[in-house]
Amino acid sequence: MTERIAWADLRERRLSEPGAAEAYDAARLAFELGRAVREMRESRGWSQSELARAAGLTLSVVARFEEGGTVPTLPVLGRPAWALDANLEVRISPRASAG
Repeated sequence: MTERIAWADLRERRLSEPGAAEAYDAARLAFELGRAVREMRESRGWSQSELARAAGLTLSVVARFEEGGTVPTLPVLGRPAWALDANLEVRISPRASAG
């Protein structure tokens, strides 16, 4: 019989595989970007269709983006930002030191 592994152990093992940490970071970024756009859209009382129309995007692009399914290019990300009357800020900053 195969020994069961705890989720934390499996996660740690998977994240130690080559490229896994980068993929995990990309997924986190996609999720956070999508959540930010969704929150701004909802605060305006807009549907995804209304945002898509205002941004010149398709509904499927907006839906995939909001669910964290894709990281759009900067020009594409700028379209919902413009439609939501928001600033798009991209920056690179140093990580906090671990020690």
